[in-house]
Formats: sequence, C-alpha cells, structure tokens
Amino acid sequence: MKYVSTRGGMEKIDFKITVFEGLAPDGGLIVPESIPELSESEIEKLKRLSYQELALEIFKYYVSDIKEQDLRTLIKEAYKNFRAKDITPVVKAGDIYILELFHGPTWAFKDIALQFLGVLFEKLLLETDKKINILGATSGDTGSAAIYGVKGKKNIAIFILHPYKKVSEVQALMMTTVTDPNVYNLAIEGTFDDCQAIVKSIFMDLEFKKRYRLTSVNSINWARIMAQMVYYFWAYFRICEKEKCDSIRVSVPTGNFGDIFAGYLARKMLGEKRIERLILATNENDILCRFVNNGDYSLREVKPTISPSMDIQVASNFERYLYYFYGENPQKTKDTMERFAKEKTIKFSEQEIDRVKKDFLSTSVNQKETMETIKEFYEETGYILDPHTAVGVRAGLKFKEGYPLVCLATAHPAKFPETVNKALEFSIKLPKEIEKLYNLPQKFEILPADTEKVKTFISQKAI
Repeated sequence: MKYVSTRGGMEKIDFKITVFEGLAPDGGLIVPESIPELSESEIEKLKRLSYQELALEIFKYYVSDIKEQDLRTLIKEAYKNFRAKDITPVVKAGDIYILELFHGPTWAFKDIALQFLGVLFEKLLLETDKKINILGATSGDTGSAAIYGVKGKKNIAIFILHPYKKVSEVQALMMTTVTDPNVYNLAIEGTFDDCQAIVKSIFMDLEFKKRYRLTSVNSINWARIMAQMVYYFWAYFRICEKEKCDSIRVSVPTGNFGDIFAGYLARKMLGEKRIERLILATNENDILCRFVNNGDYSLREVKPTISPSMDIQVASNFERYLYYFYGENPQKTKDTMERFAKEKTIKFSEQEIDRVKKDFLSTSVNQKETMETIKEFYEETGYILDPHTAVGVRAGLKFKEGYPLVCLATAHPAKFPETVNKALEFSIKLPKEIEKLYNLPQKFEILPADTEKVKTFISQKAI
C-alpha cells in the first residue's frame, strides 16, 4: 500500500513516511491509494479475533513496510496499559449499546490512537537513529493523550501548550503531573486560540522547524485514523453476535471529522449495508450538521459549550471525505478546498446532498438537551454519560429507526465532573486514579502568549 495526497501533488510514499508527515507538501492530506473492500470470507475471519488481533489484520492492509511480527509487538505494547481486557468494551444500556473508548491512561478515546502512535514513533526513530521534538497545543484531551503516548520514550521530547487555568482541572492535572524528563508542559497566559496561533507560527518558521526536527501529533496524522478504524469493526462484530443481526447504526459525537472519518473507511471496508448509516452528532458548532442536511459548509464563530472537544468550526479531516466523495478526484478536491480557504464557504447541490445522506444522518444537540440527556439516560438506565457522549446518544436515539444502535463513548464522565454533577444533581465518584492526581507533584512552565519566548524555551530544551 502506498499513500497519496488528496490534492494530487505528491509522489506516492510508504506508510513509514506518512507517520512523520502532517500535511502533504501540496497542502493536501495524506490518504491510502486505495481502500480495500473485504470479501465475505475475509470478514468471517475477523469476527472472533481479540481486539489486538483484529488491529493487526486491519493494519496489514495499510502497512506494507513494517514486518507483521513487529506490527504485532507494537500493538501489544500500545494496549498493555488499558484497564479493560477488551480494550474498547461494548456495554448495553437500556435498549442501545455504548462503545466505551475511555479505558486508556487518560480516560478518553484519543488514547487508542496516541498510545499506538507513541510506540510507532519510538520504533521508527530508533531504527534510523533520528530524534524528534513534538509540538502541540491542546484545549484539554489531546495534550494529555499525546504526553502519555510518548512519556519516557527514547529519541522523543514533547512540548504541549495549554491555556493557563482555562482547561478543566482534571485535564490540566493529567498533563502537569507527568514529570518524565522528556515532557514539557507550557501553561500559556492566554486562550487556546493563542496557543494554537503560537504553534502554527512556529511550524511556519521552516528553518526553526527543520533545525529542531519539530513534528505534530494532531488528528490529520494518518496513523491515528488507521488506529481508530479498528473499534468500528469491533463494535459491529460484538453487536451482531448479541443481536443476531447483520446491520447496525453508529452514532459518533463529531468535531474534527477524524473519528467519524475512521468510521466511514471501516464502513467502506465492511460494505455499506453492515454499517447502515453513521450518525454525525454535533453540538451547537454545527458546520458538519449543516453540511449533511443542507449542503451548507460555511464558517461561523465558534461557540464555547459544555462539550468543549467539539467546539470546532473547521473540521480538519473533512478534506479526506471530500476526496472520496468526489470519486478520488484530486483536482476537484484541491479546487474546492482552495475556494473554501478564500470564501469560507462551500455549497453542495441537492443531488450531492442526497449522496451525502447515504453515508450520514445528522443532528445538532444544544447544551440544554445535553444536560437533559445526561440526567434522563442515568434515570432510565443507571449509566452515566460524559457531555460529548450525551450528544451522541441524543442524536442516536433520534435516528435509531429500528436498527441496533451503538453510540461511541469518547470520554469518561470523571473528566467533566462539573458538568456531569450539575446535570445529575449529585457528585459522581471519581476513579481512584483520577482522585490521586490532586496530590501528585506537578511540573510545568508558565509563559506569556509570545511566540519568541516559546521558541527560546524550545531551543533550550529540545533534544
């Protein structure tokens, strides 16, 4: 398997090279040159595998430059610290299923990709005796998942910027209590947008980027998407086993279009009748919902909500979907994305909307509805949802329509105790691992929202 750019201006590359690339050199995103559509007998073989075995079989379709035995070792290493034997257990709650993606070290779905990416980075760097410095900004979850993915790893240092005192206390503690010498938490006196702007401007200084071998781990990294495809297969097999069915619907709380894009690819591989439709659930930041329902992909102001990981307007993985939607036509994808960069809007025709609706159903869920869902779902089932998962459950129930339904639980409710406690009108018990964070020593640097000051810090500490 080789990889190409959605905009067509890149020579074909191997998997190993995609791991360290963010954007393709032509400004597009990296995608596999083909998506394998599995035969009945191939699908049959995957049904009863453990999570790790399933990951290996799916990765083998996309990775031809790492030996199978090495891939097996990486997968085993990546998931050894998960609290659940099944890695992503499928749990029945009322008459729907919940796919729990929060059993990794930072209690959120991002661990599934970033634990794998961490071991993959280390292996590839040690092979070539290269070193990298990871730089990123976080509004909460990605930072801690990236830090836990690479802490203590050889040949890697990581610098994560977060807005000082503007992320939830649990999210901040998950980062600042990691005291490994290769981890640097920079608490920036400003907003998340300031943090992101600093990171962007550092990456645009190509000489600085090259000198310190800077790389990112954000959701456009292909290996992250690949790792997330696995749990869609897993959920499909587990539910069909229980329900004796061959078709399900999957509801996905969506901001960046990365998680649901992994679902879209899994659906292509499994055959579209098996995952009958993906339900795209947004909060009030509803650009993707407007796209599915009205063909309106236009930028608006970001509105802060109680499901902060979905407070996004530009969905960074959307271009990958467009590429497949346009029949893998890089020129059309490039023209559309360049027009969007100028006009901040893309309009789709009625016929195009009909085609989109064959893949997705979508609704947006406001904050009042999110709070109601947390409370009502607990009263009906005894199951506690975090605010992002509640958005997915609310949308899923709207579109269940007689299909077995699975909703992705993207974070443990203990990551958002303020919101969950308010919705339930009582205080949830925090897992002991989260409780003990409050008493651990912390390591972080407070810096002003100043690109030059951050660059100076990196130049002193980079490996």
